[in-house]
Amino acid sequence: HGGKTPNNELSDKMYVMSVVCKNNKKVTFRCIEKDLVGDVPEARYGHSIDVVYSRGKSMGVVFGGRSYIPSAQRTTEKWNSVADCLPHVFLVDFEFGCSTSYILPELQDGLSFHVSIVRNDTIYILGGHSLANNIRPANLYRIRVDLPLGSPAVNCTVLPGGISVSSA
Repeated sequence: HGGKTPNNELSDKMYVMSVVCKNNKKVTFRCIEKDLVGDVPEARYGHSIDVVYSRGKSMGVVFGGRSYIPSAQRTTEKWNSVADCLPHVFLVDFEFGCSTSYILPELQDGLSFHVSIVRNDTIYILGGHSLANNIRPANLYRIRVDLPLGSPAVNCTVLPGGISVSSA
């Protein structure tokens, strides 16, 4: 999802890449553009996207990044100015193309260029940079995603012992 295009614009497209194994044992990649409905993440860069697994289901998780300021706020001097994306966590169902955003009180700032790693139903987010405050918080965030039949549950815990890094 996202990223800069050759024209220095930001993309809001979602692509799903998968490995296709043929009978002749030739392995190829398949890339399809996925249309999203619901709370669609805005175009961005410097973000993370991970896949969590819970109760036999999987979901994509988009967090952080930067985007250009809204066109209504742009001036000639600030045409390509960027701002932190809101600190929302987006769950994306790749099968049905549904996207839902979650606001977690522990995530106060939009973070760009952080590090994320996933294990089963849990994502760990370390470091990053906030333009709004010009900080690199020394926090380690643990985001758990439970995927029961029905509505997902997303919660976040701030763990002690993080380090202040960005672009790691």
